Amino acid sequence: MITAFTRTVILYFLIMIGLRLMGKRQIGELEPSELVLTMMLSDLAAVPMQDFGIPLLAGIIPILTLLSLSMLLSQLSLHNLRFRALVCGTPSILIRNGQLQQEAMRKNRYTLDELLEELRGQGISGIEDVKYAILENSGQLSILPWTRQKPPTASQLGLKLEDDVTLPVVLVNDGRALRKNLISCGKDEQWLQEELRKRHLSSPKEVFLLTLDEHGQVICVKKERPA
Repeated sequence: MITAFTRTVILYFLIMIGLRLMGKRQIGELEPSELVLTMMLSDLAAVPMQDFGIPLLAGIIPILTLLSLSMLLSQLSLHNLRFRALVCGTPSILIRNGQLQQEAMRKNRYTLDELLEELRGQGISGIEDVKYAILENSGQLSILPWTRQKPPTASQLGLKLEDDVTLPVVLVNDGRALRKNLISCGKDEQWLQEELRKRHLSSPKEVFLLTLDEHGQVICVKKERPA
């Protein structure tokens, strides 16, 4: 039992580290090579977890080899455009100037039903409303409508608006004060305690969320008591 637990923990963290090295991507955004790597890693990790007769190194070495190969291919892709196109592929234009590119759709085995579904999902009812529809390497469809189909912006309407978009910084997360974020905002724990007293709170443990934006506005959400 201890052996199974230890082997599972080691392989789990090894796979997690490997996936973190691949970067922050969702499954649907993986390049083909990354998707293949993910599937192979899961298979390689499953065998040593189940069969104790197989040495642990027999699972670790192939996993490390695949991760090293993936990192090598990533570096080559960064420096060689032809190699990147060979490994990752290139985007394909499925709609150009409101016209279907049937040859591109056949080449990518992309059906008309799939295309219409993607268009409806982005609030577009007709192909003629789309200037470009591009099938990305990840399988996602990027849709660029005609300018006349886009909602007007403030600059197009001649309106002068102040840029009031701010990025709030989380200072308390589920009862835990984030000291690193406090320091980055030029605040300290004494300032935090003062803000809590203003809201009749005694400690960060009573706070579910507390943020501070660039204009100095503090948003505080108290913890709800369990029912």
